[in-house]
Amino acid sequence: MVAVTGPFVGSANAIRGINGGGLPWMISEGRGQLKSDGNLEVQVRGLVLFNGPPVPGNLQGTNPIAAFRAVVSCQTIVGGSPATRNVSTDPFPATPDGNAEIEATISLPSPCIAPIVFVTNGTTPPPGAWFAVTGF
Repeated sequence: MVAVTGPFVGSANAIRGINGGGLPWMISEGRGQLKSDGNLEVQVRGLVLFNGPPVPGNLQGTNPIAAFRAVVSCQTIVGGSPATRNVSTDPFPATPDGNAEIEATISLPSPCIAPIVFVTNGTTPPPGAWFAVTGF
């Protein structure tokens, strides 16, 4: 799993329609497991704002977000044409140190091709802005 940084911060280079967080983040460890039945487990450790500029000094190395959610993005087929479908979990608590456990079962589109799992802001409506991402 990698944190949002560089040109992916903000809305200029959204991935599958999901904007990056408005500031750079960093992550100590993150992993996820997605099963074909929609069972999703995501664990993040140390998902916090970057410890340097342009993050304001009082926020560096902290997680100011009370909840994260996972968003699974699939390439699928709708009416015979390719499409992107993003499916979100409910919010899950996140600690000020950036630790969270997300366990949920979601309804995946069929087919779900090239899934990507985002960790997003759980305090805004889905999909929110992403802070960390991984592909399978």
